[in-house]
Amino acid sequence: MTLFRNLILAVTALTLAACGGSKAVVDGDMALGAPEGAKVTVVEYASPTCPHCALWQANTWPAFKAAYVDTNKVRYVFRELPTPPAEVAAAGFLLARCAGPDKYFDVIHAIMESQTEWRTGTNPRDSLIRIAGGVGIDETEFTACVTNPEAIAALEARVKAATDAGVINTPTFFVNGKQVSSPGGEGAVMADLGPAIEAELAK
Repeated sequence: MTLFRNLILAVTALTLAACGGSKAVVDGDMALGAPEGAKVTVVEYASPTCPHCALWQANTWPAFKAAYVDTNKVRYVFRELPTPPAEVAAAGFLLARCAGPDKYFDVIHAIMESQTEWRTGTNPRDSLIRIAGGVGIDETEFTACVTNPEAIAALEARVKAATDAGVINTPTFFVNGKQVSSPGGEGAVMADLGPAIEAELAK
C-alpha cells in the first residue's frame, strides 16, 4: 500500500525471546480501570487486525469490562503487538495514539470492528480514514500521523518489549504476571480469565 511505504517497522525482524512473562509497567502502556499499583492487573497483548482479538472484543470484553474495569476491581492494560497485515495494524496503533488517550480504545475497537470491511474487499486505508474522521482527524492529519518517524520509533520499542516478553500470539493475557490460557472469546464466559482474577482478588 503506497500510503504505508514510509511506515518501516522492525516487526518481522524482531526475534522472539524465551517466555518471560509480563512486566508490571511498560513505557507507553494504555490502561483502564483501577490506577497503577492496583491489587490485580490484567495485561492484554493484542492487535486491531487480529480476528481472534476482534472476537474477544465483541463477545467477552463487555462482560469483562462491566465486571472488573468499570468497577475498578482491576487495572486493564493494553499492549500493542501488530499482526498481519502488519502495516495496517501499525497504522491503526499510530492512529489511536494520535487520537489521544481518551479516544485510544475507541479507535482500536473501531478498527477491530472494521475487519469485515477490508477483509472482503474494502481498502484498509479507506476504513482507517473513516475511523480517523470519527475522532476528528482528517486525511492529511492521518497521513502525517502514520508516517511520523518518532511515533514509528516509539511503536517499534513497544513491539520489541512485547517480543522480549516472549509473547508470540494475540490475544495473550496475563493476570498479575501469570499467563492465562483461555481468556474466553466464544461467548461472554471468561473461561480461565475470570477465575484467575477472582483468585488474585481473594488474596
